[in-house]
Amino acid sequence: MEAKLQQMLDEAEIRRVHIRYCRGIDRMDWDLVRACYHPDAIDRHGAYNGDVEGFIEWAAELLPNFESTQHFTGNQYVEVHGDLAFAEHYARASHRTKPEDGKPAMDWVVNIRYVDRMERRNGEWRIADRVVVLDSQRSDPVPDGQTPLGNSNVGRRDRQDPSYQYQII
Repeated sequence: MEAKLQQMLDEAEIRRVHIRYCRGIDRMDWDLVRACYHPDAIDRHGAYNGDVEGFIEWAAELLPNFESTQHFTGNQYVEVHGDLAFAEHYARASHRTKPEDGKPAMDWVVNIRYVDRMERRNGEWRIADRVVVLDSQRSDPVPDGQTPLGNSNVGRRDRQDPSYQYQII
C-alpha cells in the first residue's frame, strides 16, 4: 500500500510540474518555467532545440509578439519507475497574435503533446528531456470588436496578472 501511495504522490507531483510550466509560459514568468527543468535539461520544441536557458531566451523573445497565450491541459499519462518517469501531457495552446499592417489579429491554436522524461533529483521532480509533438494546428482571424470588455479583469502576461494577487509564497 505504501508503494502505491508513493506512486500516486509522484504522479501528482509530475502533473504539477507540467501545470506550473504552462502557467509560467502563459504569464511569461521565466523563473517559474526554469524551476520546472533540471539545469542540464534539453527541450526540443520544434522551432527551438537545445538547453533550458536557450529555450527561455527563445521564448522570452517570441512570446511578447502575442497578445496572449493560454495552455489547456487534458490527458496526462505518467509512468513512474523509481527516480525516472515518462510523462505525456496533451494540450491545446491558443496564441492571439497582434493586428499589424492592416491585418486582423489571429487566433493560432495548436494541439500538442509534451513528451517528457522526468527525473527526481534531491527529492524533486523536474523535466530532464522534453519533446513537443505537434498533432494539428489552425489559424482563425479575430473579428473586429472581439477584445475584452472595459469592465473585465483582463489577464496580463506578467506578475501583475490577477492570479498573483492571491498567491501564497
